[in-house]
Amino acid sequence: MTDFVGRNRLWARLNTAVAHHADHLATPIAVVDLDAFDANAADLARRAAGKPVRVASKSLRVPALIERALAHPGFAGVLAYTLREALVLHERGVSDDIVVAYPTVDRGALVDLVQSPAAAAAVTLMVDDVAHLDVVDSVRSSKAVQVRIALDVDAGLRLGNQHVGPKRSPLYDASAVAELARTVVARDGFRLVGVMTYEGQVAGVPDDVPTQRARSLVVRRLKQASVAQLDVRRRAIVEALRPVADLEFFNAGGSGSVESTVADPSVTEVAAGSGLLVPGLFDHYQSFAPRPAAFFGLRVSRKPSPTLATVHGGGFVASGAAGDDRLPLPWAPPGLHLTGLEGAGEVQTPLTGHPAAMLAVGDLVWFRHAKSGELFEHVNRVHLVSGEEIVETVPSYRGLGHAH
Repeated sequence: MTDFVGRNRLWARLNTAVAHHADHLATPIAVVDLDAFDANAADLARRAAGKPVRVASKSLRVPALIERALAHPGFAGVLAYTLREALVLHERGVSDDIVVAYPTVDRGALVDLVQSPAAAAAVTLMVDDVAHLDVVDSVRSSKAVQVRIALDVDAGLRLGNQHVGPKRSPLYDASAVAELARTVVARDGFRLVGVMTYEGQVAGVPDDVPTQRARSLVVRRLKQASVAQLDVRRRAIVEALRPVADLEFFNAGGSGSVESTVADPSVTEVAAGSGLLVPGLFDHYQSFAPRPAAFFGLRVSRKPSPTLATVHGGGFVASGAAGDDRLPLPWAPPGLHLTGLEGAGEVQTPLTGHPAAMLAVGDLVWFRHAKSGELFEHVNRVHLVSGEEIVETVPSYRGLGHAH
């Protein structure tokens, strides 16, 4: 839906859905287009070619959307981003197969985990250091409840002394992975069940940006080199771990790398979340056609001039290295732009472009957040839209009021 006609239709459709709602909705109005969401889910399952897709909850942060994704054929399990979140999802019955994607040092959440055999059987912790095991042991007096463990292995591209990709784990070589695996297996109260290698330099970097042709070519070549290097290294890791433990899963990848990830025979499942909502940073990939599904609406609050329209609020800047690509995108009506001086403001956001002249005070402008999931940290409620109707209003994590 990157064409102007489609975005104008979206503008009219979302405006109609809001107008039909009985309440006067306060802005920002967060909506998810279920038609696009479901189409994206089907596309991710197709791209995964029969391997299970584990839902990356960090990219959704709305329990109802996580459950909706899990209800689609081809999806199984959750990749959570904190242990507290994983415990809440298990308690709510969202899933009984939850892998925490990052090591945890949350002692309060660990106490709750080791005191619940049911939760401990459903939740897998990620480690990359013996110190992470020590933290678990520091909160328990008994090791009767086994804690499920997965190893987080750095999946960056090594070119000489250069490292391209997320700086995640000290584990890299198969020998180091096997050494930690043997430590986990030999330690009472722990069970080694999986491995994760997240190649963010492949999954999370656009590679077909129209205004950056030369850079996109370099990115594609780096991705090809990374995939080839990872294929060799994953095989070595699998071979090194084979005599140590009988693993349940080898997780890898993300929405931008599904095809190359599942093509690796070492990988048993792929993680994906951003591909369900398709935020602004996921617009320019060769691997899939974007269908934006998450939006937030702001109302025009003033007209500084006939060619400017200012909406109230909107300063929802995405995490990561600061830059224009972290700013929200004015999306519908099409043709609007942030100003270079003010950008997206906490209290107001002035917009330029030809549609600004036709917008009146009170009109809605629909934006897209740059990163998936982060939008819903700014709202308590998310409105699910099908066609021209809000069919359900559901709480975000923030709306549930739990720490995550």
